[in-house]
Amino acid sequence: MTLVKSTLKNAIQEAFRQAQEKKDNTPDAARAAAAEALATAIDAYIRSGTVVTTGSATTQTGTIS
Repeated sequence: MTLVKSTLKNAIQEAFRQAQEKKDNTPDAARAAAAEALATAIDAYIRSGTVVTTGSATTQTGTIS
């Protein structure tokens, strides 16, 4: 599957929305929660891509799509 920028954008917006809605957080806790949500969104986005290669186990060539 190819990487879709709008998917990452939506996940980032959701992370900020959730951080904004939490009323009982201190500023530090809000930043930590937002950072965790952003890291999760980026990790999921990167892992959703497909790596296509050709060659042997020691000599890989190809493109990432």
